[in-house]
Amino acid sequence: MYSLRATTHLLVLASACVTLWPSATAAKPIAVELRQTAQGWQLFRGGEPYFIRGAGGDGSMEQLAAAGANSVRTWGADDIEARLDAAHALGLSVTVGIWLGHERHGFDYSDQTQVREQLERARQTVLRYKDHPAVLLWGIGNEMEGFGSGDNPAIWTAVNDIAIMVKKLDPFHPTMTVTADLGGGRIDGVQKRCPAIDIHGINSYGGAPSVLERYRAAGASKPYVLTEFGPPGVWEIPKNDWGAPVEPTSTEKAAFYRRSYQSAVIGAPGLALGSYVFTWGFKMEATPTWYGMFLADGAPLDAVDVMTELWSGRPPTNLAPTVEPLVIEGASKLDPGGEVRVRAVITDPEGAAIRVRWVLRRESSEYSTGGDVRPIPPEVEGAVLEGRANGARVRMPKDPGPYRLFLYAYDAAGRAATANVPLLVKGQVRTPMPFYVYRDGFEGMPWAPSGWMGATELLTLDGDNASNPQEGKACIK
Repeated sequence: MYSLRATTHLLVLASACVTLWPSATAAKPIAVELRQTAQGWQLFRGGEPYFIRGAGGDGSMEQLAAAGANSVRTWGADDIEARLDAAHALGLSVTVGIWLGHERHGFDYSDQTQVREQLERARQTVLRYKDHPAVLLWGIGNEMEGFGSGDNPAIWTAVNDIAIMVKKLDPFHPTMTVTADLGGGRIDGVQKRCPAIDIHGINSYGGAPSVLERYRAAGASKPYVLTEFGPPGVWEIPKNDWGAPVEPTSTEKAAFYRRSYQSAVIGAPGLALGSYVFTWGFKMEATPTWYGMFLADGAPLDAVDVMTELWSGRPPTNLAPTVEPLVIEGASKLDPGGEVRVRAVITDPEGAAIRVRWVLRRESSEYSTGGDVRPIPPEVEGAVLEGRANGARVRMPKDPGPYRLFLYAYDAAGRAATANVPLLVKGQVRTPMPFYVYRDGFEGMPWAPSGWMGATELLTLDGDNASNPQEGKACIK
């Protein structure tokens, strides 16, 4: 679900006591071993039992280590030396991702040239990083089987061939491949078609609490890592009558993080080797608040508090505010220029004063992007007429179409809570002008930069393609 070019927002840690480890240049590789013990599967790192308490994302690793985590995950390996060094200095291990092509991005697993070149890129990655002391596992691919049946044998053959190569070059770090949950041919693909894969990495959101039950029911025997989990995905959430998903509040999401971790990770001793929570940082996907554990301004949400408690055994001394679902007074479908009132209930656990910010944005043009980078819809200036901790009064734009009203609530320590509600301006929706087919930058782009998720040399541009243009004699392909 992750894009290699997700926007980076570094989070600032005010103060923390973090143990600094020896520099990577002076350290040696730390051997990692997967053993089947009397208690089941277990990782050993440097000869000691090792349970993964990890996260993926671009947020502050200092803040992550201070929260009680011990590992980070990458999805690719482009220029990660500095990240490996920083992780090692903080006592964090790294699952190094080896990005594999996706068919939806144009990769063809029946093209042996592409497959060979991909294997060679993987080889160079392993040779480059295998001796770094931060390396924990090799993550060979992320959801490369796609979001359909996931049973293309050519994909699993390519994954296994890379795993065989990795084991020959580096026998000291186990291999893992990561799938989009467990449906279709994914369990058979990993269990039967990939004997060189040691660990099944599972990305699961709404289905995370049932991962253990489904994994066992399918007869899977390899150990697993819950490699992505968080709130229910946008594709798993009920939609209203014009197709807008109802996003859970930050408080509701935090409760789901806890439930998923307790069920699929802590509740699976001897099978689950740990997890990587998603996403440690900010991410625009579906909405600007759906998946990030932090806001764009760096404010931590309730999910950070929950994971800190689960990792360290102690909640933070200052907890984020909680928020109930927003309540619309009257109809959610309004005439152009119409006014709407929305009620809110916000609570600070320490009883501190709450500062709020209300923002109306045009709705994102697409919800499920498979992790591809999307622009943040701009704010509608002047729409919020009144905004308080107990509610807001909003004048809707005159342009028909879907919108979303966001509430951001902050306590005195800068921790935050979020909630939002979809709204609709009635009338015929018109495409906002100007409509750019291409311009520099991401803002307003109607496409995802798929080449940045893999091999850019596979991209081609045909500006005079005559195969089935919608209008005229040619189109851009």
